Amino acid sequence: MPTARQPGGEAIVLFDGVCPMCSFIVRFVYARDPHARLLFAPLQSAAGQALLRRFGLPADSMDTFVLVESSCAYTRSTAALRLVRKLRGPWPLLYAGIAVPRPLRDAVYSFVAKRRYRWFGRSDACMVPAPGLRQRFLE
Repeated sequence: MPTARQPGGEAIVLFDGVCPMCSFIVRFVYARDPHARLLFAPLQSAAGQALLRRFGLPADSMDTFVLVESSCAYTRSTAALRLVRKLRGPWPLLYAGIAVPRPLRDAVYSFVAKRRYRWFGRSDACMVPAPGLRQRFLE
């Protein structure tokens, strides 16, 4: 699905484009992915919606982010933990959290997801990425 001007990428991160916390996470991940292994798309975008449909995920659910990797789609805490394994620095150590039972991990994830707009606000439109980051967005 990447376009000709984009790197191949090993994985795609789908995120809520109107969530300031999610946009911060995208910029955080981008800064720790110097080898451009990750591509990005807002859940609300055409590319994001197409990937949600492809993997049978609800197109109207914006309370999670999705990591598409090796023709599989991961959501919620599993997506977050698989994502940190790809980052430079100490962040891959957080993957040890995968040992926590998924229902417990997802409960914590849901707690934050349900309150993120209250805590961080909500944008009127999807984030406008800086030029370097823009190259890594699916169209």
